[in-house]
Amino acid sequence: MAAMTMLDYINQEQEALTKILNDYDFSSDHKLAKMNTVTILATGSSYNACLSAKLAFERIADVTIVIEEPYNFNHYGRLISGTDTIIGVSQSGKSASTIDAMKKFSDRNIQQLVLTSDLESPIAQVVDQVLDLNMGIETVGFVTKGFSATLLQLMLLAIKVGISKNLIDEQRLSELTQELQEAISQIETVINKSNAFFEQQENLLKLGGRFVALGYGPNWGTAKEFETKFTETVRRPSQGFELESYMHGPYLEADWAHTLFFIETPSVNQSRSQALAEYMDSYVGKVLKITTDKSADKDVLGLDVTLSECFSPLLLIIPFQLLAYRTATAKGIDLSKRIFDDFDSVLKSKI
Repeated sequence: MAAMTMLDYINQEQEALTKILNDYDFSSDHKLAKMNTVTILATGSSYNACLSAKLAFERIADVTIVIEEPYNFNHYGRLISGTDTIIGVSQSGKSASTIDAMKKFSDRNIQQLVLTSDLESPIAQVVDQVLDLNMGIETVGFVTKGFSATLLQLMLLAIKVGISKNLIDEQRLSELTQELQEAISQIETVINKSNAFFEQQENLLKLGGRFVALGYGPNWGTAKEFETKFTETVRRPSQGFELESYMHGPYLEADWAHTLFFIETPSVNQSRSQALAEYMDSYVGKVLKITTDKSADKDVLGLDVTLSECFSPLLLIIPFQLLAYRTATAKGIDLSKRIFDDFDSVLKSKI
């Protein structure tokens, strides 16, 4: 049997997320009703998924969330006053820094949850409550299905917390789950549109020297996951910025070698994104857009979907996953061939 590829996992996302939503237990939990001030510990794609889900989680569950990089937090950080819950996120369950940080607070009267795809992993042994990502084990290091599963699980956990706090009644639950169901049902169509978009832009992406993605709101997380995926696979300088932060200095490096991706969804910030895109167009090699809106422009991937801004990262991340894989493949990079094979064993980044 052939080894699974990154593309295989991208193509499994619609089925996997449908299963996660259908299997989810939305029953009230008195422990979750106490959740008000939350610290989430995550790194890499898990961190990006948490950043993408933060807006939905805070609005739906009426909580305050701080997301921390676990290694830095473990050595230099401190919990904000009133923290009642710590959530550790590690798809593999082997992130040494996340495990160490969770252990640090095991003797405190703080609710500890872990979200992982491996219920027998080391991180599952250090907390009382383990939440299954319910998507199986992803064997490819450049996670795609796992990112989307983490994102959806955090959104569903937010709904469950909202129910537990009596903030969500049956009608509201039905509205939220229907919106998620409709979004998930569009994933295959988004993949097809992304493939067509890549084929139009293949030469540009294959030869690109520097890639930058700009997003706002929850799609700051989408931009950061773009950065992670393109860095891991395309292996050219790639960076994701929050829209406004790019306008406070990073734009000064822009030149003809840059390809800028603007990530847009209807919002009070969309006009600002459009104004920046128009301004930067004459200073960079290419400006591309990925949006939930409809578009006939060849440089705009218009998904043509109706989706709240809170949930939009579920679909807006798919094109970047696909573009990362196809750009790397077009450049002749064999993603099945491991590089830096001794990295984890030497640096002890994973158990």
